[in-house]
Amino acid sequence: MDTQEIIARLEVLYPDAKPALHFTSAYELLVAVILSAQCTDERVNKVTEKLFAKYNTPETMTTLSQEELEKFIFSCGFYHSKAAHILSASRDIIEKFQGEVPSTLEELQTLAGVGRKTANVVYAVAFGGDAIAVDTHVFRVANRLGLAIGNTPEKVERGLMQVIPKSKWSQSHHLLIWHGRRVCHSQKPACESCTLADMCKYRSEHIEKD
Repeated sequence: MDTQEIIARLEVLYPDAKPALHFTSAYELLVAVILSAQCTDERVNKVTEKLFAKYNTPETMTTLSQEELEKFIFSCGFYHSKAAHILSASRDIIEKFQGEVPSTLEELQTLAGVGRKTANVVYAVAFGGDAIAVDTHVFRVANRLGLAIGNTPEKVERGLMQVIPKSKWSQSHHLLIWHGRRVCHSQKPACESCTLADMCKYRSEHIEKD
């Protein structure tokens, strides 16, 4: 498996790969990523456009009751737990981190509702850290290409970190997401138009046998 060739092809294919979520601060990004769990970025952006117009800091967010916040984020799904996590994380940021989103992976993961994937995204995108966040797209594409084989996001993350140079971890995260959204779809991957078809483990094991 020529990992460098795969990443190089993806870089040519998606030279402008970047986060699809809209944000203007580390805090806005954190809230948006929490909302994006099992929800499209497009939907999250519509919700945060209204939410962030007035409530885009931990201090302003915590003036909302959970019920009030739920009304803003209802369409993102799982709104009860997401609202609770956002408010709890916001209080932690105020009380434990002087109102600033912490900049290390370890500290980020102490916030409510912030697992490793969310922490990796915020750490990489907001603070320029080297990390690979494994969402459903990264998990699927990495396994199909054979870049990293694993049945959990943690295993895939470890596998990708072993084969991709550290300096390319964060960008590779976006490249794999974009490929998953545009070509390597969950149900019907567009293998016939994929520029990585000749290097793809999934295609060689499934498509070519049909």
